[in-house]
Amino acid sequence: MKIRGLTIAALVLLVLGGVLYWSNHHTAADESTKTSADTPPSILKLDQAAITKVEIKKRDAEPVALAKVNSGDWQITEPKPFRADQSAVLGLVSALASLNSQRVVEDKAGDLKTFGLENPVLEVDLTEKDNKSQKLLLGDETPASGGIYAMLAGDPRVFTVASWEKSSLDKTLNDLRDKRLVPVSPDKISRVELIRKDEDIEFGRNKEDWQILKPRPLRADSTQVGELIRQLTDAKMDLSAADNGAASALTKATPVATAKVTDESGTQELQLRKNKDAYYVKSSAVDGAYKVDSELGKALDKGLDDFRNKKLFDFGYNDPNKVELHNGSKSYFLIRGSGGSEDWWSNGKKMDAGSVEPLVSDLRDLSVSKFVDSGFSNPTVDVVVISQDGKRVEKIQIAKSGDHYIAKRESEPALYQLDAKNVDDLLKAVDDVKPAGK
Repeated sequence: MKIRGLTIAALVLLVLGGVLYWSNHHTAADESTKTSADTPPSILKLDQAAITKVEIKKRDAEPVALAKVNSGDWQITEPKPFRADQSAVLGLVSALASLNSQRVVEDKAGDLKTFGLENPVLEVDLTEKDNKSQKLLLGDETPASGGIYAMLAGDPRVFTVASWEKSSLDKTLNDLRDKRLVPVSPDKISRVELIRKDEDIEFGRNKEDWQILKPRPLRADSTQVGELIRQLTDAKMDLSAADNGAASALTKATPVATAKVTDESGTQELQLRKNKDAYYVKSSAVDGAYKVDSELGKALDKGLDDFRNKKLFDFGYNDPNKVELHNGSKSYFLIRGSGGSEDWWSNGKKMDAGSVEPLVSDLRDLSVSKFVDSGFSNPTVDVVVISQDGKRVEKIQIAKSGDHYIAKRESEPALYQLDAKNVDDLLKAVDDVKPAGK
C-alpha cells in the first residue's frame, strides 16, 4: 500500500509540474507577442554604409545635396560644391539609417493636409548603392505629444517621431559644411612654414618630433610647434552671420604672419592680419575673410626663439643608461644597471641611488636662459649622457663667460647661455654622489 501511495503521489507531482511549466511558457510567449505587437515599427532600417546620397529639402530654402566620393568621404554638391564636415554628415546618415517611430497614427492616411505632409516641412531623399531610393517626409508637430508627423513616400502609413529625431535631420548648409580654415589632419602634416615680418621659419617633422629647417637647422620645441599646429587646424569660420565686416576689416588691417601647412595632398595657406585688438584671416582653402580669436593670432605672432628647444639635453623622461662628467681635473662615471635596474654603479662600486637622482634631475632640467651667437671659449666642463639603451648619445661642453655659462652641443653650431646657479647646482649634485651605505 505504501508503494502504491508513493507512486500516485509521484504521478500527481509530475502532472502539476507539467501544468506549471506549460502555464509559465504560455505566459512568456503571450507577453513576448504582446511586446512585439506594442513596439512601434521602424520607419527606416538601412545599412548606413550603403547610403551614397542624401538631399535635404526645406520649405522656402535651397536644397542641400551630399554625395559620398570614391575616398569614402562625404562632399556637399548642392547648392554648390563645399567640403563637408564628416562628423556632422555621419550623424545625419546614422539618424536616417535607423529612424524609429513613436507610434502609427493611421495605417492608410486619407488627407495628408491634416498632418502637414502634403507640403512637408522637411523632405529628406536618400539613395543607396543599388540606386534604391527612399523619400522621408516630415510634417507638422502633433497637438500634445511633442512629436512630428512623418511618412515614407509610397507607404500609406502616417507615423509620429520624436522632435529630437527631426532635429537630427533638419540640417542647414552651414550645419554640414567643413568650417576649418586649414582643412588638414594634424598628424598628416609634414611641413609648416611661418612667414612673419622679416623672418621666415620652417619646421619639418622627424617621426614624432619637429626640427627647425629655416632659417637654419636648429632643435625645435615640439610642444610649441604642436601648439601652433593645433591652433591652425582648430581655426574655424564663423558662418553665423551673413556679413560680419571681416572682408573690409581685413583690407585695413596690418599683416602679422602667413602660415603654410603641407601634407600629402598639398599646401594650404593662411594669412593673418590685425586691426587694433582684432585678428582677421584669409585662407587658400575657402573663399572670404573671417574674424578669428586672439589665441590664433598670438600663436602665429611668435619669433624663432619662441620655437627653439630650450632644454640643453633631449633625453627627457627616459632615464639615462650612462652619465659621464669632467670638471677640470675631476671625472665622474656613472652606469645604470641593466634590464631596467634602479641601481647605479661607478668604477665597480654600487652608488646610493638617492644621491644620483638629483644629478639626473639637474641634467634633465638644465635650460637655456638666452640664445647667443658668441662667448664660447675654453670649456671646462664636459658632459656625456647616453640614453635609450645607447641609441641616444648627447655630448655637451660648458664654458664660463662672465657671470654666466655658455654651452655647446656636439655637432651643432648653436650656443646656449645658462644661468650660473643652474650650472653650480649641477656641479654640486655630482660632487654629492656617494657610494651605497654611506
